[in-house]
Amino acid sequence: MIADKALTRVLYIDLSKKSYWVKERPELFEKYLGGTGVATKLLKEELKPTADPLGPNNVVVMAVGIFTGAYPTASKTVTMFKSPLTGNLGESHAGGRSAVAIKMSGFGAIVIKGESDIPVYLSIHDGKVYFRDATALWGVRSTYTVGRVIREREGWPGLRSIMRIGRAGEKLIRYAGVVTETYRHFGRLGLGAVWGSKKLKAVVVGGRRGIKVADARKYREVYDKLYNRIVKSDLMKKYHDLGTPVNIIPLNKIGALPTRNLTSARFEKAEEISGEAIAATMLARRVACSHCPVACIHIAAIREEYPHEKYFYTTRYVSYDYEPLYALGTMLGISDREGLMRLIEEVEVQGMDAMSTGVALAWATEAFSRGIISEKETIVKPSWGDWKTYIQMVRYIVEQPNEFYKKLGEGTAEAAKTYGGEEFAMVFGKNEMPGYHAGPATHLGYAIGARHSHLDNAGYSYDQKLIGKEYPPPEKVIDDLMKEEAWRQILSSLVLCFFARKVYTPEIVSEALEPLGIKMSPEDLKKLGWEIYAEKYRLKLELGFDLEKDLKLPKRIFETPSPHGMISEEFMKKALDHFRARIRELTGFKA
Repeated sequence: MIADKALTRVLYIDLSKKSYWVKERPELFEKYLGGTGVATKLLKEELKPTADPLGPNNVVVMAVGIFTGAYPTASKTVTMFKSPLTGNLGESHAGGRSAVAIKMSGFGAIVIKGESDIPVYLSIHDGKVYFRDATALWGVRSTYTVGRVIREREGWPGLRSIMRIGRAGEKLIRYAGVVTETYRHFGRLGLGAVWGSKKLKAVVVGGRRGIKVADARKYREVYDKLYNRIVKSDLMKKYHDLGTPVNIIPLNKIGALPTRNLTSARFEKAEEISGEAIAATMLARRVACSHCPVACIHIAAIREEYPHEKYFYTTRYVSYDYEPLYALGTMLGISDREGLMRLIEEVEVQGMDAMSTGVALAWATEAFSRGIISEKETIVKPSWGDWKTYIQMVRYIVEQPNEFYKKLGEGTAEAAKTYGGEEFAMVFGKNEMPGYHAGPATHLGYAIGARHSHLDNAGYSYDQKLIGKEYPPPEKVIDDLMKEEAWRQILSSLVLCFFARKVYTPEIVSEALEPLGIKMSPEDLKKLGWEIYAEKYRLKLELGFDLEKDLKLPKRIFETPSPHGMISEEFMKKALDHFRARIRELTGFKA
């Protein structure tokens, strides 16, 4: 039985009626541990499969886990909804303070339903919900400004998180995200557009309460063991030193760094925008998520001279990770560090997902160079490396001055379907690709993952470990990827940061659960992982994912060499056929 009863409370909010209520749901958290497991069950309870993703019947579920606030790096919040980008299951994770803040507010999950008649933001603290008029914040250009205004307006004490959308969310850009604590995001699959459709500008949440455990002595022992593994071993050192941008040079060296819409897997100026180069010239500070000792968030300083005041400068700060450096850097052929940071900043200000934005711009640039679209559509002349033009295009996506930018705001898949160039639209299940071209498992991982994310099953890592070795048959690759994705359901139910996945082994997780009131063996945990995986994929299929039509691979991946050479179409077909058979068996879904 869970020692901390507050975790088992679910807060339900109806934006249409401006009302809220609380239900005790211990059975959900005791079985599914929180996060992804609980969010999947709650979404299935509340959401009609036929709901319009941008209609009032879509539902947003935010869930934290049993480890939240109790153990280091359990810093994520899982959000589930029906995605306006893909039309089926949406799942997005964010760090920052959101997870601990939700738990400090006295809840394990929040369910948001309905649609407000006016722009609002929610203020949740001390067990109460306040519906604040956000009319004055609607249309404000910068997500930074929105956060600052709400912080000054609310002013209540205790650990607090401010989650908000930008103009991209208001304009229903299908890959708009939700910004939390300025430097973290619910980026993927369009949560920002869902909030925008509900006229929900922001959620500020937090509170002041302690963490209850069942066995304080045992808890202290386990905590110390985990903490020491995190800070005193090399398992997470690279994330603190350079962060994920450390990947730029190694991936470029092996030929796995997508460049110029994956026409190449090497960028000739990779060192200019590498983690090492940015740290040496622009790094201002590091930031940590709540209850995480690693501090992997790297912040760059942009120093800009005032137009009419010589020697007077403004300094602005922007976070950078590998993913935006790939999507808005190498994918667009940008090597100018300062220009790249300004482009990342514009995407942040507007409240868009960096990966989807970069891939959409890369498709548009190639389509323009091939004459598939012209200046009539783009208004400007996109060309590789021209960061100033790309900043203007980001603004056009949000402002939507013509039909082309409106369609581009619906996602790369929709734009390519309308204008042509589908063969070089780098999308998987309608979600824009992450930043790896490491081999067959990489792209299979994107295709079969429930979120079409590199983090679903780490196919990119699987490929890198096999460089120079005999490659397994397609059936084994699929089985291995599915096994990894099943285990990650446990990690994301506990809302652990995946950077700490080597720390939190099944044995350690089992040991760490006991002082919190839950007894599960490593085998029990693995079995539960498969159960959550099946339940989540079943929901994905019920919401419209088609195992035949939606399991497509971009032609471009077969045209650009990977570290494993040219990828075989026959190999990939056999792998996907095997996956279809396995997932039908796992879910019982016949379609």
